[in-house]
Amino acid sequence: MLPFTCPSKKATCIGLVIFFVGAFAYGGLNTFFHYTNRMEFCTSCHTMVINYEEYKETRHYKNAIGVQATCADCHVPKEFFPKLKAKIMAAKDVYHEIIGTIDTPEKYEKHRWKMASAVWEKMRASDSRECRSCHDYENMDLSEQDRSARRKHTRAPLEGKTCIDCHTGIAHEEPLEPDEEEAEVAGNEKEQEVAENKE
Repeated sequence: MLPFTCPSKKATCIGLVIFFVGAFAYGGLNTFFHYTNRMEFCTSCHTMVINYEEYKETRHYKNAIGVQATCADCHVPKEFFPKLKAKIMAAKDVYHEIIGTIDTPEKYEKHRWKMASAVWEKMRASDSRECRSCHDYENMDLSEQDRSARRKHTRAPLEGKTCIDCHTGIAHEEPLEPDEEEAEVAGNEKEQEVAENKE
């Protein structure tokens, strides 16, 4: 068995530098996350005005008990690594803001189905994690719900359904599904975009 030796001053200094740099970086990243999770930041982009106006007409914005779910409550995970991934993926929103992909109501409507579908798929993949940070089947008082909601909320977890399977359009206007021809054109455009990105 080797005897325990004290680390050298150089090793201690390097260890302390790494610790403080890491702590500073982590603190800075969390400060950035906090700032970019604010509703004022999310709605500061010109292209988010349509979303924001729709959201203001929902119970998530204004309700009898005064509880408000902000953009980040529904779209940004609470846990660090899923939050980091969400922030990295959100860079595409900044890119599209800059190049003007959805900078008019007409362009926005043209892309609404694709954008909504991407959010719904993300929510399905996480079992509606952000919804369930406020809503939980276990905490629902089913006796206070109407018969249809009570039946659906009782069966949903047993059928493997998640919140977004029934509650699309809950905070934003639900887009109309494109007809088959439009969907095929959109699919071909997506395939072409993927092929171009591989080159």
